Amino acid sequence: MLTIESMADPEQTQPRSGEAHWFTTTHWTVVLGAKSEDAPRAAKALSELCQTYWKPVHDYIRRKGRNPADAEDLTQEFFGRFLEKEHYRLAQPERGRFRSFLLTMVKNFLINEWERASAQKRGGGLVAASLDEQMADDERPRVEPANEDTAEKIYERTWALTLLEIVRTRLAADYAAEGKAERFAELEKFLPGEESESTYAEAATRLGVAEGTIKSDMHRLKRRYRELLRTEIANTVATPAEVDDELRHLMTALSQSPTR
Repeated sequence: MLTIESMADPEQTQPRSGEAHWFTTTHWTVVLGAKSEDAPRAAKALSELCQTYWKPVHDYIRRKGRNPADAEDLTQEFFGRFLEKEHYRLAQPERGRFRSFLLTMVKNFLINEWERASAQKRGGGLVAASLDEQMADDERPRVEPANEDTAEKIYERTWALTLLEIVRTRLAADYAAEGKAERFAELEKFLPGEESESTYAEAATRLGVAEGTIKSDMHRLKRRYRELLRTEIANTVATPAEVDDELRHLMTALSQSPTR
């Protein structure tokens, strides 16, 4: 069962020594503080952030009533404009969660897209339709306000699952590099969120090692899992103090099961 207790480091209740200094190199802080000479590094950091958030944004747009093809195109267009127009420069560092900032930008993007489509339908693109104007049922936006709560929950949950998948992929790569891919395949069954019926004893038998070895390996693996997850979360916030808040938010997002 995945809980905040299972993911929190029992020895880590305060920011790590030197964490504030390390934070200057995380993706979102690099982007927020980039100067002209840092442009290449900021561009790379922003690109990685956008890759991480592509699926959350796509799932949000899908839940707002777009069909698969339209959602794909709109997601691609959103990120294209976001980067081309440098919309990230609108972010306020003191309110710096990339997750929240990007969701606001997506909402604005969809509103603008609807207004543009509505204007073209009504007057060939010459006159923008008023949001207060009464419309016939078949002219109402495909993004209905009633879907917003569920759409946001899907966005948050997809974000959380994406971060966990990134962490697992990196752990798998680390074990593979050490020639221990088979061991990781056994150990990952016991990571938070899994519901394996296997036991440490059974895993030890399959690997031909002592059960105590499996327990020791799992202690190290879970610690590394927590460290990597904190690193991924740190890449999306502006200050060290926000990491634990985002970790708690991630747990909340995973506990929700929005109806699609």
